[in-house]
Amino acid sequence: MQRRTRAVALAAAVTLAGAGVTACGGGSSSASGDKTITYWATNQSTSLDADKKILQPEIDKFTQQTGVKVKLEVIPSADLLNRILAATTSGKGPDVLNIGNTWSASLQATGAFVEWDKELMAKAGGESRFLPAALKSTGATGQDPASLPLYTSAYELFYNKKLFKAAGISSPPKTWSEFVSTARKLTKDTDGDGRTDQWGLGLQGASPSFAAHFAFILGTQHGAKVFSDHTPKFDEAGMVDGIDQWLSWIGKDGIVNPSDAETTDKVALLKNFASGKAGMVLAQSSTGLTLGQYMKTGDYGVAPVPAQDSPAAGARDIGSFVGGINVAVFKNTGNLDGSTQFVKFLTSAEEQVILNKAYGTLPSVTDAKDPAFDTPTLAVARETLTSRAVPLPQIAEEAQFETLVGQAMSSFAAQTATGKQPGKAKIKSEMAAANQKLEAGS
Repeated sequence: MQRRTRAVALAAAVTLAGAGVTACGGGSSSASGDKTITYWATNQSTSLDADKKILQPEIDKFTQQTGVKVKLEVIPSADLLNRILAATTSGKGPDVLNIGNTWSASLQATGAFVEWDKELMAKAGGESRFLPAALKSTGATGQDPASLPLYTSAYELFYNKKLFKAAGISSPPKTWSEFVSTARKLTKDTDGDGRTDQWGLGLQGASPSFAAHFAFILGTQHGAKVFSDHTPKFDEAGMVDGIDQWLSWIGKDGIVNPSDAETTDKVALLKNFASGKAGMVLAQSSTGLTLGQYMKTGDYGVAPVPAQDSPAAGARDIGSFVGGINVAVFKNTGNLDGSTQFVKFLTSAEEQVILNKAYGTLPSVTDAKDPAFDTPTLAVARETLTSRAVPLPQIAEEAQFETLVGQAMSSFAAQTATGKQPGKAKIKSEMAAANQKLEAGS
């Protein structure tokens, strides 16, 4: 099984690298006596420069404490997976890097990352320091983690209180039928020119990762399993129903601006929400920090992601997967000691408070305490992670699920925006084709 999963992960890497992705980075230069390590951080805030301003002072602190220099590069989120996969195939990458935690098992299967056995884990304080939910998204089940949790988050529903009050809506929706009803009340022509200029929901329709996330959330709510062992089940009824539900927000329900089918920019989406062009958005908890730049905290509310009105037999009521960012070390680092020291530093209680406060996320460790983590936004995230969240499948094929299903859904969204919403038969056919692509790549 290990040989098969490694082949799957490498096939994904070759596919993405062959699509115009070039290897970047160069690993540590410590072979020549330089102790410098390279760190790829993912874009977490409103801009790459904003991330650098947050991270560089902490990196300087680490260098003062240890003597280990760190070269920082912040990678746009949309480019991160391709950059990582290119690095795994070329062998030329950073020493330490951030990864989306949903990719943990897929990247572990390439064999390119240091696994945190008991000895290494002890250097970071041991497994007991980390949130159990976050640890479940650090690598393949039953194997030592190939990364450690850094920032933790969950999906939730953000709503514009001013628009809710104007529409006579007293509370956020708890079920999806209430959600659609609420969104229809918020969808209107506000200036009397005969055109809708306020929509019930803002959506990142052209973002494959966002789409795949809701394929998993809604599909699971409809009873889908996504994978049976390592066999993809993207075309089973629950997945088809979940994708159809997502598309209907743009199509049959008419609660999303059709132009959102082309939207990938989360900041633009949040600006629309803040300016009253959309009454609700579904986004991860770190969104609260970004929103604070465009509207007062008291002007928006936060609620759990709605549930199905009539759950299918065997369905699980989840509101999110276990979201977040992990930190990993490449095996080909020329400075393993410096790299693991840096991971220990980033996951220390002090740094967890500093960094998660800056990014509006939850600490991944139990000993990081601060009143900043008791906001309504993070309280909803914490409750969701405790009772309504499960990890995305921790198998090598997971990254291909996000790519294949996410890209298909974004294409569906574009069709739906033109008034041609695909029916369930078309969705099932495309998902069956995605199954075949994944299996052929394995």
